[in-house]
Amino acid sequence: MSPPRTVGIAVSIVLAMAASGCASASPAGPDDGRVRVVTTTGILADLAQHVAGDRAEVISLVPEGGDPHSYEPSLRDVRDIVYADVAFSNYLMLEEQNLIKALDTNLPGGVPNISLAEEAVKYAAEIIPLVEDVSLDTIWLGLRVKGDGADLGATRSSDILLSATGMEGPGDLIAYLTGSFGDVDVYFDSSDGFDAAGGYRDDTVILPPDAHTHLSWAFTQPGIYTLDLQAKLQVAPDQQPLDIATGQVAFAVGVDPYTVPGTSDPTVLNGGHSDITIDLDEAGFEALLDHEHGSADVHQEFFPLDDVVVEVPNKALHEIPGDPAYRFLGRAGEAIYQLPQAVLGKHVHGEIDPHLWQNVRNAMSYTEIIRDTLIEVDPAGAAAYTKNAAAYLRELSALDTEVRDTIAEVPRSQRTLVTTHDAFGYLAQAYDLDISGFVTPNPAVEPSLAERKRLTETIRNLHVPAVFLEPNLAARSSTLIEVAKDQGVEVCTIYGDAFSETVTTYIDMMRFNARSIRDCLGTPEGEQ
Repeated sequence: MSPPRTVGIAVSIVLAMAASGCASASPAGPDDGRVRVVTTTGILADLAQHVAGDRAEVISLVPEGGDPHSYEPSLRDVRDIVYADVAFSNYLMLEEQNLIKALDTNLPGGVPNISLAEEAVKYAAEIIPLVEDVSLDTIWLGLRVKGDGADLGATRSSDILLSATGMEGPGDLIAYLTGSFGDVDVYFDSSDGFDAAGGYRDDTVILPPDAHTHLSWAFTQPGIYTLDLQAKLQVAPDQQPLDIATGQVAFAVGVDPYTVPGTSDPTVLNGGHSDITIDLDEAGFEALLDHEHGSADVHQEFFPLDDVVVEVPNKALHEIPGDPAYRFLGRAGEAIYQLPQAVLGKHVHGEIDPHLWQNVRNAMSYTEIIRDTLIEVDPAGAAAYTKNAAAYLRELSALDTEVRDTIAEVPRSQRTLVTTHDAFGYLAQAYDLDISGFVTPNPAVEPSLAERKRLTETIRNLHVPAVFLEPNLAARSSTLIEVAKDQGVEVCTIYGDAFSETVTTYIDMMRFNARSIRDCLGTPEGEQ
């Protein structure tokens, strides 16, 4: 059998090691009397350090340049968590769930464990829906957990196990995910069977409550496929999973979707965004069709999963890329039918955009939460924390004005961001920008001629002088770079979730982004 493919295995190994002989390893460092603060990301660590000053040691679990959406915790991270006096995460499902689980499981009892994005609402932060508006030729199919399972005892660290338990069809069905750095996780794979004795662990996706994720779905032959599914809830690692539901979904691959046996008038899903959904409250499977995904006017419909047929049309034919990472699909150059992942990266998330800090006013709310939490943990340092926070808030207020004024130098008609990552909704809302959407609808395969043409037309029609890439995603964005070059368009840098070797503070990051937008989009009309 192939190695485990489930999300969540790594943290189990880390926790088991921490509970064994490795648990006696030296702590993160000598106790020098300072408050020990752990944060999930470098951005949060920078905010916390400005408030804490020299009264605290602040550690970021995600390393410099790391992707919080996919970072897996290490044994060293667990040690840092165990000795922490306070922990700050962003949450709203920004971070990889295993990192959140490591935090929640290993943080000592009574130690504040603060989810800044959720708490920030109480401090006047603004939140917006997560916008994922991708124009695709086929349906964009994900997996979703509906409800938080609180009535069943679930918490944010609980796991919902969505497993493929069987498949019938003329070829193989493979569902997989491509991470931000090109790493591939195969979640469902019919080619090597489904191991009931092993609990289907090699064909299982693990999600937190009230979340969803994106996948690529590949089929090796045309015809009708039916995939059997089961869902279980694991409230805590030391508890047996609870049976929730079973279901079946049908795919019509390159054939008429109305010819699926046993269906007289099926609901055919053939475009837009949809999710195979497990409803924790109703204990059943259903299909969600999201007509205006992430907009303020969301129109969602739910259908019984057994009444649904997912159409995979002939225009979904793609060649298997030459990258050896995709050999599990077959030989390079062979044709497969594929529904795209649509969004680059692991990206398990909820309905609220978690990137609040792209609006500086929201970072100010984070700063106030950090100040109040540190005062609660270390009352003797109240005066220092208050003074440090006040000084930093003045800097942030000035930064907010600077970012707004800098971006305002760009003519309004030219303030359009073409990016590969949905991290800039707050930046757009706060500083009067437009987001064009994503330019790499399927990071797992080479874009089709139609996709490349659409990207070319988007750049040409919008008259943008530049497109923007985050440094840690540039290696997976060759098509954008090539099309930009063909159109005589500049490729500029923008920072979303992480710092780099040259941009190492939040203020530097936001100032860099504003200036990059001004310098790259500010070409007067007629000179492009």
